[in-house]
Amino acid sequence: MSGAVSLNMIDMIGVGPFITIPLILSAMGGPQAMLGWILGAVIAMSDGLVWAELGAAMPGSGGTYRYLGELYGNERLGKMMSFLFIWQLIFSAPLSVASGCIGLAEYSTYFFPGLARTLFHFDLPLMGSLHGGINATGFTFVAILTCLLAVLLAYRKITVINRLLKYLWVVVMAAVAWVIFAGVTHFNASVAFSFPPNAFSLSNSFFLGLGSAMLISIYDYWGYYNVCFLGDEVKDPAQTVPRTIIISILLVGFIYIVMNISIIGVIPWQELVKGAGSHESRYLVSAFMQRIYGHWAGSLATILIMWTAFASVFSLLLGYSRVPYAAALDGNFFSVFGRVHEKHKFPYVSLLTLGFVGLLFCFLSLVQVIAALVVIRILIQFISQTVGFLVWRSRHPEAPRPFRMWLYPLPAIISLSGFLFVLFSRKNFAVEMGYAVILLAVGLMVYFFRAYRRREWPIG
Repeated sequence: MSGAVSLNMIDMIGVGPFITIPLILSAMGGPQAMLGWILGAVIAMSDGLVWAELGAAMPGSGGTYRYLGELYGNERLGKMMSFLFIWQLIFSAPLSVASGCIGLAEYSTYFFPGLARTLFHFDLPLMGSLHGGINATGFTFVAILTCLLAVLLAYRKITVINRLLKYLWVVVMAAVAWVIFAGVTHFNASVAFSFPPNAFSLSNSFFLGLGSAMLISIYDYWGYYNVCFLGDEVKDPAQTVPRTIIISILLVGFIYIVMNISIIGVIPWQELVKGAGSHESRYLVSAFMQRIYGHWAGSLATILIMWTAFASVFSLLLGYSRVPYAAALDGNFFSVFGRVHEKHKFPYVSLLTLGFVGLLFCFLSLVQVIAALVVIRILIQFISQTVGFLVWRSRHPEAPRPFRMWLYPLPAIISLSGFLFVLFSRKNFAVEMGYAVILLAVGLMVYFFRAYRRREWPIG
């Protein structure tokens, strides 16, 4: 089980906490933003118990793709729900990849500040109130090159990739441990907990800020369910999957909270919020280490975090590219995604598609990428899975359940309520929701057209 927990934790940590600290502090304007981390952990644990019961009751690889088919009926509604999951993955997986590429590129400005200069910008007027924009800076092209390099390295035999992953992930935990040690040994409580006036006043702006902070923390916690996608490779999944999910959430939640509080105990939050969008906010952890140990530490931290970011991008591309491939083999997604490389036997069409779409998303800002990613996944994946779980529980009480959700149905209700709060309790939430609804509508049209051509449910 220790191996499963380690793999889950590495997938959870990635580059997220290194690039989102300024964003979460700016969302609420002070250290009260730590509420976002705490409530994000509560939602992650509550949703994790949904995954734990499903993973134990339905052992096997596939995760949500498998669960939605079982929960809603493989030959009827479940087929459509599974298709929609893969459909959103074609967009949400590249958004995850792009977030890591952009994070790496922003840290590169520590060495090359000139990369932050805007080269061009133009808005994309789309459908009335829905709008977007493309902003190209020097580090945008660093992000694009990062994506291309990750695709190039993943475009080879899996045995070579496994050796490469071992070297990449060693640095992830080293970087986290060093940041926490530096923060704890130089911590100043009066700096960390200097709350602004009315920090906890339950006003409309407080809840809007809390929703934005929770959106970011949910992005950082995601990955606790990754063990469910590898069910066929897990020994004794009925016990290992629930324990892995619960332990990894507890450990990563502790790491995140300690690391964030440590950083704002050295760098005043007022400085971080005031400087949001500044050069230093792009490489906050590097500035943090430089302030404690000097320029050499800032440079070393930058290298470690850029390495961590690349490892995250590489791992995401490698893992996600196998999901549309598996669905295509099942006959529940476009057959072209089932093609494999003639010599090295990997799903090259799936890999190249996700890499190309991720490259395009590198032109968006980090805030836009994270918001779009979280909203799309919550709306199309997480809510449908939680609702399906509650329906399945009530309709099939006799089904074998090696692990039963604690305090059922409270955790499922908490996670569902938390996801809905994050969707709607933010400024300008309608923009991301609008894009997610359009994506869902197009996916439904594609599914029904495909069902019509194949004479499948509900046409056949």
